[in-house]
Amino acid sequence: MPRVSQEQARLNRQRVVEVAATLFRERGLHGVGVADIMASAGLTHGGFYGQFANKEALAAEAFDAAVAEDRRGDVDTILATYLSQGHLRSPGKGCPLAALANDVSREPPDSPVRARFTRAVEGLASILANLTPKASRERRRQRSLARLSTLVGAVVLARAVNDEALANELIQAAHGSVAP
Repeated sequence: MPRVSQEQARLNRQRVVEVAATLFRERGLHGVGVADIMASAGLTHGGFYGQFANKEALAAEAFDAAVAEDRRGDVDTILATYLSQGHLRSPGKGCPLAALANDVSREPPDSPVRARFTRAVEGLASILANLTPKASRERRRQRSLARLSTLVGAVVLARAVNDEALANELIQAAHGSVAP
């Protein structure tokens, strides 16, 4: 079987990471296997271990890729996007904090995914703190952590309930409590 070029290998790896980032957010860290990821990426299962040490290494890299997706704008834009029906209905393209919090909480304390999750919480809280009106550094941090907790919690709960009206109330209540 012919070997792929370095460029093709790089593109394949990138594709696997993108697919994994989506599938992990849709199905959870343990709801999708390597074979599923590779098939969804249009690649064979055998090529996985040439690219990644194990599924955990892929999960960590996929988490980083998901966090790196565009999250720019002012507070109103971020809130409107985060607390939207589109975000609720498309977990595979949404915030990995809301999609994977429960899974990551069950990972070992030294898990690479848990470390990435922690950095993401700090990073998103920092973004929100920098968008908060002038106040002391500690006050901005506390406000940003409260906002982040409310945003993630509202999305997690709204996705979990089977009552669309309640889901909408959760999102609206969160928006009302975190809006500047």
